Amino acid sequence: MFISSAFAQTAPAAAPSMQDSLLSMLPIVLMFVVLYFIMIRPQMKKQKEHRAMVEALAKGDEVVTAGGILGRVSSLGDNFISVELASGVEVQLQRQAVVQVLPKGTMK
Repeated sequence: MFISSAFAQTAPAAAPSMQDSLLSMLPIVLMFVVLYFIMIRPQMKKQKEHRAMVEALAKGDEVVTAGGILGRVSSLGDNFISVELASGVEVQLQRQAVVQVLPKGTMK
């Protein structure tokens, strides 16, 4: 009366196989691959292009700085450049502050 009937139990589930664990990791791996090709690789390419542009600066180039200032490169150093904003007005900037090199004759 106080003892309940014993029911047959099913066999315990088998341990997850190696294939199941690899399939469960597949979406995470695919996310990282997609993020690499969508975000990381284009950013690295953009940095490489900027580095090449900064190294190719020459005296007389017309440039736009990170602050939006337009000027003409008057002298170059290893890490710094002098940019002439108007006749007699020069500022020194880090080379990395140059964002864009404009075509010759843009500034008048």
